[in-house]
Amino acid sequence: MQRINKNVVLALLTLTSSVFLLFQLYYYKYYLSPKNGAVFSKVKGSQSGQDSTQWHVIKKFLGLVSSHSVPVYLIDPLVLGLIHKDLEQLSSSSDGISPECKYFCAPRDFTTFALLDKTWKHEVGLFRAAEKMGFQWLKIQSKDPRLEGMDDLSGTEIPLHYIFKLAAHAIHLVVFYERSGNYVWHGQLRLKQHVDRKFVPFRKLHFGRYPGAYNKPELLLLSIDDFKVQIPKNLSQFLEEMSHSRFLECRYRDARAFFQLYPDDASLDAMEFRKKAKTLLHLAALILNNLGVRFWLSSGTCLGWYRQCSIIPYSKDVDLGVFIQDYKSDIIPAFQRAGLPLKHRFGKVEDSLELSFQGEDDVKLDIFFFYEEDDHTWNGGTQAKSGKKFKYLFPKFTLCWTEFVELKVNVPCETLQYVEANYGKDWMVPVKMWDWKSSPSNVQYNGIWPVDEWDDVIQVY
Repeated sequence: MQRINKNVVLALLTLTSSVFLLFQLYYYKYYLSPKNGAVFSKVKGSQSGQDSTQWHVIKKFLGLVSSHSVPVYLIDPLVLGLIHKDLEQLSSSSDGISPECKYFCAPRDFTTFALLDKTWKHEVGLFRAAEKMGFQWLKIQSKDPRLEGMDDLSGTEIPLHYIFKLAAHAIHLVVFYERSGNYVWHGQLRLKQHVDRKFVPFRKLHFGRYPGAYNKPELLLLSIDDFKVQIPKNLSQFLEEMSHSRFLECRYRDARAFFQLYPDDASLDAMEFRKKAKTLLHLAALILNNLGVRFWLSSGTCLGWYRQCSIIPYSKDVDLGVFIQDYKSDIIPAFQRAGLPLKHRFGKVEDSLELSFQGEDDVKLDIFFFYEEDDHTWNGGTQAKSGKKFKYLFPKFTLCWTEFVELKVNVPCETLQYVEANYGKDWMVPVKMWDWKSSPSNVQYNGIWPVDEWDDVIQVY
């Protein structure tokens, strides 16, 4: 066998090493060097391989939904927060070209988009195409609350969330549904037993920890990081809504059990009262929402929602709560312009304020103003003939959304504690004879208004 010349072998090895080194230098210069962008040259200014992978996952996802006519819009709070800072500049730019990938390359595990259910047809072709593109996907579904009611506790399931995962990034697609209160709702992301808990870090998701309710958003089309994407037009409002979007469903099963023990009043008078109370509540909500005043169902109206998903027919009024810091002097004139005259005004802004407006026939609207202390919240009451003051103490609470009589409205998130404070542990038992000065479990005597203040703090019309 012929002996191989060692010099030839050494020369070949040297040449091969030199070619490989030159290739590495070329690759670094044109693909990895910060001067030329990230790993993928189209991702301008991206700082790492992770960022560019993220950008390309989003590009693939947007291409996927676009090819199947699925109109998604961006709701990711981290990306929207960055966009909000530059919204004026982005809106005025026709092509959105930026020297760097500034928004979609911000480090994160997920990018979140939304989809209105009525705008697509749940085509299986979308998911087959996703798999061909390399995506793994997961569907989260649960019972449709829109079909639940006193007579129909439906078992129909609907898709609530989709997760598309590719490489080191995932897309969270939140499905929103229109509800009868003229708002959109998304469900809780609740994993069933067979679901792989390690599919993605679910606890890091921005949507799905609990159900949420939002106003129907107008959408704005922008060019961002070489993408054409839709975002909520009023970004500041949407981001603000996110912070207090939690939604509580009415307790239909418990309400049905309640009516089995205490049959509902189906008399003509009861039906007529409920109709008038519903109309009055809708009008009050319209007025207060237009004024930007937060409010919630309180007292008997809150008890009716929580206990029986209905207006209590023998309550004879509608009760709302408002934090005193949200009081506006425009409230009384606004209600009067809407045809609801002031029936009485008790207390003052600094102490125990209460307003009552006269609705149709004998149905009235009471607005109680709540004062927050370090460890509790309270509202006041005044007896007109004696000037006596009363105080009703509640544990501190936050506000959630619910749907009541086809209206999106706030209730205390800690509803049970709120109701028990007012009505005691026996709140499930109807009490038709109710004395506001002594019946509530949380009432306290709070002195007497000075006589020289009566003209200001006790006004009856």
